[in-house]
Amino acid sequence: MAKMKLYYSPASPYARKVRVVAIETGLDKKIDMVNVALSPVAPNADVDKHNPIGKIPVLSVKGIDLFDSPVICEYLDSHHKGRKLFPRKGRERWVALRQQAMGDGLLDAALLARYEGFLRPEEKRWPDWNKGQMKKIEGVLGQLEAETKALKGKPTIGTISVACALGYLDFRFSNFDWRAKHPKLAKWFASAAKTPSIKATVPPPG
Repeated sequence: MAKMKLYYSPASPYARKVRVVAIETGLDKKIDMVNVALSPVAPNADVDKHNPIGKIPVLSVKGIDLFDSPVICEYLDSHHKGRKLFPRKGRERWVALRQQAMGDGLLDAALLARYEGFLRPEEKRWPDWNKGQMKKIEGVLGQLEAETKALKGKPTIGTISVACALGYLDFRFSNFDWRAKHPKLAKWFASAAKTPSIKATVPPPG
């Protein structure tokens, strides 16, 4: 398999998902990690060369650049001989993909709330926008709490996505006590956070 190059940021939860999958599949040793700095208001020219959307993560492989995180993760999962993180068929597959959608949806809302409160000038911030995003986050957390039993077992793309999303809440929304209303989910995450691939990709403080 040709050497791959991953454009990422340690703070990006989507890139974290890819890095977790790379570790879980044993492909991390075949990937050159390129740490890049960018934001919605400060694009990165190198990333733009590989992704017309201008976002990370981007996986550059021979002859093609892959984005976004679900596509990259599925590509990696198709290039190893171990247990698949994307179940191939049946209910197990759809449960995992649904969990991935919930994890990514939570992240989408969290990032929009983060940008509103961090990047947008204070005089231009819209409180109702932030409330709307937090409502989406609460909705996903409530659904995951009700379905925590389905998160248990060996890692899948679904549980990895959820773990990275919850990790992002801890990273960027430390004052948001999501655990208080979701004790079963909190208990699951406490266990998932001990997984070597999750521990190895914790974003640095700051």
